[in-house]
Amino acid sequence: MYLDDINNCIEVLQKGGLILYPTDTVWGIGCDATNEMAVAKIYQLKQRIETKKMIVLMSTQKDVMKYVDHLDLTIFDYLESVTKPTTVIYEGVNGLANNILGDDSSVAIRICQDEFCKQLIKKFQRPIVSTSANVSGHQTPSYFSEIDNVILYGVDYIVQYRREDNVPKESSSIIKWYNNGEIEVIRK
Repeated sequence: MYLDDINNCIEVLQKGGLILYPTDTVWGIGCDATNEMAVAKIYQLKQRIETKKMIVLMSTQKDVMKYVDHLDLTIFDYLESVTKPTTVIYEGVNGLANNILGDDSSVAIRICQDEFCKQLIKKFQRPIVSTSANVSGHQTPSYFSEIDNVILYGVDYIVQYRREDNVPKESSSIIKWYNNGEIEVIRK
């Protein structure tokens, strides 16, 4: 159904390019989360300052365990108990592009539930950046037809899958998970 899209995305991602793709929340601009130059391209396209960090999508708990040092595994129980897609800010992350990490080596990671994204990440074999498909400071588009031309013309590949989906989507919840199990809600 979307195999061509996945293959085209992987080709672009491997070359350090940008994709525009549907996620389990809103449409996102993505790149290889381990490629600092690709991440910089997203900041430039969004006209976003680098101190405002972006989300990284992973496909499984095992992926998170690969990139997060000293992981409190009870986070996975928490994530299974929530119904809304939830992004977690983890401390002590390694192996990702430096310009996506916070000053404390933290990063926002979401295990995506969307089948397209899961397959894309699994086949690419690396995490993918996901940031809303809008210029910084502008409204986040709820669906594909609301995406600004600046974004549409600024990426290297636009996924065909789900372009006609007009069910409004919303951003994920964001929490910070501390290594002692404490949770701080950043965005509901």
